[in-house]
Amino acid sequence: MIFDFVPVWTLILGLAVFLYVLLDGFDLGVGILYNFAPTRQARTLMMNSIAPIWDGNETWLVLGGLGLLAAFPLAFAIIIPAVYFPILVMLLALIFRGAAFEFHFRDQEHRGFWDHAFGYGSTVATFAQGVVLGAFIQGFQVEGRHFTGSTFDCITPFSLFTGLALVLGYGLLGAGWLILKLEGDLQKKARAQARFCFLGTLVAVGIVSLWTPWMDGDIAHRWFSWPNIALLSPVPLLTALFAVLELRAIANPKAELTPFLYAICLFSLSYLGIAISLFPMIVPHHYTLWQAASSPDTQIFLGVGTLFLLPVILIYTAWSYWVFRGKARGEIGYH
Repeated sequence: MIFDFVPVWTLILGLAVFLYVLLDGFDLGVGILYNFAPTRQARTLMMNSIAPIWDGNETWLVLGGLGLLAAFPLAFAIIIPAVYFPILVMLLALIFRGAAFEFHFRDQEHRGFWDHAFGYGSTVATFAQGVVLGAFIQGFQVEGRHFTGSTFDCITPFSLFTGLALVLGYGLLGAGWLILKLEGDLQKKARAQARFCFLGTLVAVGIVSLWTPWMDGDIAHRWFSWPNIALLSPVPLLTALFAVLELRAIANPKAELTPFLYAICLFSLSYLGIAISLFPMIVPHHYTLWQAASSPDTQIFLGVGTLFLLPVILIYTAWSYWVFRGKARGEIGYH
């Protein structure tokens, strides 16, 4: 009997996507808020707060993409062509944003241009990710084992709204990170931005939570039929609880870590809600995880290597955050 590696790969892929959303989410959020900084010194401090760790955060994007290709090739073959356009936009924006990191400190003559590149690149990349998420939730046009829709099928009112929602959500994570890393007036400004992003995120989560089951009867039945409505009620109840805690933490001038932690909790519950809505489908409405999986031998071969590599990635990620803990300083830059 061959061990079923599909649940293992599901956990690996889910972990990779989750950590990417959280870790690259907050540094993209800092980029979204970047052009609202009052001075050049403030922008430099904001960039310095994420400079040591931003590129390592994108490790999880690579792991997620390669994990999808290796472990669930049928899903990769359907999903990626369906969202080529927003993925292309996202990758170009991330490249532009990465270049802005380098040239912000090296090209003093055009620093204003690179500042805008960093801010707009972060915003566009986030919005594109939200469009991909929205397109994934609403599903794709599939015949047999192939995507048969058009390039712009992913552009719908729902996916555009999820793009906006993710910009607000990443902005909340970014503001929480800035509250943790900055001091004085800049921290106060980050709190004001966190409050705005939080209220926008809360409204957006509520709309998406109602819009999603309205689009799909199976999802509505999963959440609102008995006894599921009782079994799953802790998810919205905990979301409401952490929303109250987040608002109180943002308003408390002595709270520096908790606004970021509660924002992470809100993202975690939203991620859990999506997983509950769609599991066990990996191509919504068409293929389950087991139907889209690669052969058992392939999953075992790749899984053994990944299970050795994953702890290394987690350790060096944790170590980098530990080394660069504390407040951001203007004299410590990205050089």
